[in-house]
Amino acid sequence: MSLLRILSTLRRATHRTSLSFSSSRNPICTTFANSSLSRKPRISYQNDYGGHKTNSHLLDPRLWIIFTGQAAILGFCGNSVLAEDESGLEKIEDGSVVSNIHTSKWRVFTDSGRDHFFQGKLEPAERLFGSAIQEAKEGFGERDPHVASACNNLAELYRVKKEFDKAEPLYLEAVSILEDFYGPEDVRVGATLHNLGQLYLVQRKLEEARACYERALKMKGRVLGHNHTDFAETMYHLGTVLHLQGKVTDAEALILDSLKILEEGGQGESMTYIRRLRYLSQIYIRSNRLAEAENLQRKFLHMMELSKGLNSMEAITAAEALALTLRLSGQLGEALELFEKCLNAQKKLLPEGHIQIGGNLLHIAKTFMLQASQLGRTNISEALFKLEKAKNYLENSTRIAKDVLLKLKNQKSKAQKHEKASATLRNYEHAALVILLQSFESLAALETSKNEIQEPKETNPHAAEETLLQCVSAYKEFGSGTQLQDSPEVKSEYLSCLKHLSALLGNKGTTLDSKDSPISLPELKEEVT
Repeated sequence: MSLLRILSTLRRATHRTSLSFSSSRNPICTTFANSSLSRKPRISYQNDYGGHKTNSHLLDPRLWIIFTGQAAILGFCGNSVLAEDESGLEKIEDGSVVSNIHTSKWRVFTDSGRDHFFQGKLEPAERLFGSAIQEAKEGFGERDPHVASACNNLAELYRVKKEFDKAEPLYLEAVSILEDFYGPEDVRVGATLHNLGQLYLVQRKLEEARACYERALKMKGRVLGHNHTDFAETMYHLGTVLHLQGKVTDAEALILDSLKILEEGGQGESMTYIRRLRYLSQIYIRSNRLAEAENLQRKFLHMMELSKGLNSMEAITAAEALALTLRLSGQLGEALELFEKCLNAQKKLLPEGHIQIGGNLLHIAKTFMLQASQLGRTNISEALFKLEKAKNYLENSTRIAKDVLLKLKNQKSKAQKHEKASATLRNYEHAALVILLQSFESLAALETSKNEIQEPKETNPHAAEETLLQCVSAYKEFGSGTQLQDSPEVKSEYLSCLKHLSALLGNKGTTLDSKDSPISLPELKEEVT
């Protein structure tokens, strides 16, 4: 870590920081009501989903992430790289004097492959990039930088397709060629090492990713300087690796410095800056540094309100993230106010029954339940009132999620004809199932809480078990036997329901009626263990 500490120390010696953050390459939308959603210092954030009147918007694959609880802030989407993931395709900037039929074809194949790649047409792009490699070898020679460029492009495509075993040897070949041609410390070697680091990062090969990023950072710093945005990009990626390795202090220092470089370069309001700001807030949340996370999220919310507007989907997403952090830190009143403002804005922007609305209803219900828990037995009537309100919200979130799943189940066979549509449907379906399972388990917890504070004659002793059995039924109907059953989030929620059910049955010494129950007692015990 000596290189990293030196770099970080050098930057902090000349810049003692006031943060303004931004980090995101794809806009994430959110939307808002008339009044600002931020409190305290007027700071605010947002995310962008586009117009809400079209069916394509309803199926935006990014939407579901917002609704799965605090995990949403923590990068809930299990397959995310946890780092900016721009394409590292090589541009054609060819000053070579070599010109023949092969070099001409290399240029055509490369340009055409890039066009197809950015249009999402990966199969023809793969063929074109493969042809570009062959033409580069025949036109320029086997160990020419043009070959390295072509190898890098095809490797990037394989990385996007998650065909990692095909991508790695191409990156390594590109690095080898560039090292031979330009020397091992050339910045072009560093650029390809950065791309290779991204491949290792997405596979969670953290030591390999760290080695690549450290080499790339050294080369970029020497050639481009320590204030260059490319240097900052590698610095940020290295910070994400160190964070995943548990080196939180070093990760934070690198990410802060990468943000400072963007600020000084006039990119303090860019989406790249916003994404990095959001990732830093995730680090603070995971480290239970909630006050620092709150400050960043207020800044982000303010930025989104200013750039996207108070009534934008970006502002709603940012406000929800802030509300989740406030709820974690026990600021339930302000959290509830933010969630309710988000809900009002969503109802104006989104169709009735949209899964985002279901997710927000779940957030509000959980906040009411926490308020009821705080009241405990000191004010039983108020606690029961909060629980009844929470129950109403949970019943609605359950209804919305179930309706979405039923509709998507009917649409999936049609959507499978179009690969993009079916992938989007799967993401939307995933969000709905997670919300449904969480809603059922929250309802069960709510019924248990009511039984604990009500008079015995007013309680339903089996309400919690019945609700958890509905949770099991929902999983078996919509998750079991589908791709969703492999989702870590779905598995986690389902297992949580099973454990909760098993604990209730054990405490009461009751059993399951195997004829009516979606799961038998032996099955329950087996799945829990």
